[in-house]
Amino acid sequence: MESKSVALDGPAGAGKSTLAKMAAKHFGLIYVDTGALYRCIGLHALRNNVSSKDFEGVIKLLPEIKLEMKYDGEGNQRMILCDADVTDDIRMPLVSNYASDVSAMPPVRAFLLSMQREMAASYNVIMDGRDIGTVVLPGAGLKVFLTAELGARAKRRYDELREKNIETSYDDVLKDMAIRDKNDSERETAPLKAAEGSVLLDTTNMNLEESFAALCEIMEGAITP
Repeated sequence: MESKSVALDGPAGAGKSTLAKMAAKHFGLIYVDTGALYRCIGLHALRNNVSSKDFEGVIKLLPEIKLEMKYDGEGNQRMILCDADVTDDIRMPLVSNYASDVSAMPPVRAFLLSMQREMAASYNVIMDGRDIGTVVLPGAGLKVFLTAELGARAKRRYDELREKNIETSYDDVLKDMAIRDKNDSERETAPLKAAEGSVLLDTTNMNLEESFAALCEIMEGAITP
């Protein structure tokens, strides 16, 4: 294929970020977590006391937002918002809800689109999100739609938050994820859906190692380590 670009889409908690990081390392690609960009916009709105559903309020904040993606010595993506590292802050449950709301706003998506495409034009990437194969990189060499049943995704996200010592309950995570699924799939602008020609990978009954092996098998035909 012309470029080593992989679009990995799917709902919240499907394991996109974890598997994309592993695949990036295995295949020598740059990992781009586009969801982190929307989380940064959401965090900035939250910190400025602007409601995630306040369209005009959020749009007014965009000109002052400075976003950077950096990579540490181990190749992990770090998110820099207005010169501050917010990589951990953007993973809070409330920020997830903010990200879902602001991502439905066309001006926010337009604000971030060029940044995402420039990354793909400059590097061999695996990019994960919800509209990578449909909107951001419709010409990606490989498109994968990663999914799992809601309960399985909620359990994974709950375990992830607990490992980071973030207090929450499984029921709260399940409820928040169900709401986000609905918002992401029903929004008018770039709704979550499998791109035409994408390969479906359902990891409901797979552990991490099995999921990674399945993704690598899909990628082998398009990417050479």
